[in-house]
Amino acid sequence: MEKSATRVIDVNAAIVRQHGRGRLLVVKGKDRGESIAVGDHPITLGSGSGSDVLLSDPTVSRRHLGVSPGEDGVIVRDLGSTNGSFVQGARFQELTLGFGAEVTIGHTVLKYVPDEEALDPMPAEEEAFGSLVGRDPKLRKLFRLLGDVAASDATVLLEGETGTGKELLAEEIHRHSTRRDGPFVVFDCGAVPSELIESALFGHVRGAFTGAISDRRGAFAEADGGTIFLDEIGELSTEVQPVLLRALDKHAIRPVGGASYEKVSVRVVAATNRNLRNETTAKRFREDLYYRVAVVRVSVPALRQRLDDLPLLVDHFVHQFCGDRPIRVSDQDLQLLKQHAWPGNVRELRNVIERACALSHDNRLDLDEAFELLPGAGAGAPTGEQVTGVDIDLPFKLAKARVIDAFERAYIQGVLARHKGNLSAAARSAEVDRKHFRELLRKHGLRESPDS
Repeated sequence: MEKSATRVIDVNAAIVRQHGRGRLLVVKGKDRGESIAVGDHPITLGSGSGSDVLLSDPTVSRRHLGVSPGEDGVIVRDLGSTNGSFVQGARFQELTLGFGAEVTIGHTVLKYVPDEEALDPMPAEEEAFGSLVGRDPKLRKLFRLLGDVAASDATVLLEGETGTGKELLAEEIHRHSTRRDGPFVVFDCGAVPSELIESALFGHVRGAFTGAISDRRGAFAEADGGTIFLDEIGELSTEVQPVLLRALDKHAIRPVGGASYEKVSVRVVAATNRNLRNETTAKRFREDLYYRVAVVRVSVPALRQRLDDLPLLVDHFVHQFCGDRPIRVSDQDLQLLKQHAWPGNVRELRNVIERACALSHDNRLDLDEAFELLPGAGAGAPTGEQVTGVDIDLPFKLAKARVIDAFERAYIQGVLARHKGNLSAAARSAEVDRKHFRELLRKHGLRESPDS
């Protein structure tokens, strides 16, 4: 997988590209803050004049460490030092470092980190990237970059709030890639119990654990030759993260209970509603895994950050749900939509327009009743009294669907608020499976706490 073309897109479409072979940053010791470039030629580190890079630490040997470029990172060799060289407390003679790894020589700690270069691309002329539409420059810059990135095998990390279209972006990256004829496999890291997630990702052999009555292929094997979308990667437990890192580094997987690795050719696109940079600082997400999945990092803007796209999105969804019916959206209705905070982002807007299309019987989009079900619209989210109200002017099925929809939203909002946004606690209180509770949140365009 490509390491030399890492790019980061923030909500203002600023791009940072990781390039070259990175650098060794002194994070502890007398030379703390110093940076050592790692290029295409070997270098030596030590405290003596015979080394290419001189360190002030007297516990470092005169010629202590050799550093040379490798295919999958940087190769470090102990050059017969007195005090030894260590990674994670283990002494070594030679090994390959990936981004985020730390090596200790004497009292000095060096971290291998990528170089970054700020870029600012021109917006794409097109107002669409496959099934995604956007007129805002932030979106069109994103479209241009992802169009270029899709042609490579670079791993991509999509960061953004729930409902911003991360899964659709992942699917379009796959469709625009050379792997388009291969499988596109979606794996929700937050929907599988932690004790089963390794098996779900990499498969297992018969007898590997209680209940493993036959061999099973995992998501990576199913995605062989195509793309795997790791949704909510920030939910992965710290126990599973090293296994995923190993699979990405080796381009191979080992089923639970298996004796050997199996090569797989998989392009990885990951997504999260968390800030993984902050998660690495808090030690909840491995830094070396972060660098591995963030070869291209994209921060997908929220709908409230691009409200000028509302008319385009509304037209897009009206055409999707109403077909060729000549539906008109008034300026007053568009203004009403712009005044809403859209906590559920584009997914929430899509649900509203779908509901409005179902309720519209003439050539004008009926947003009044559809919008009443939105939190913060009109008098607010539906209360228990509002939920029990039945509109007998509607057909039975439609009236029933509206009541159920309003009840679900009100109940899920209420129980989530009671537990301060903690999804797991709310699901336990409601006696609902965590996966199903998450599905209800997504259905209604609601957001969970980042700490859930």
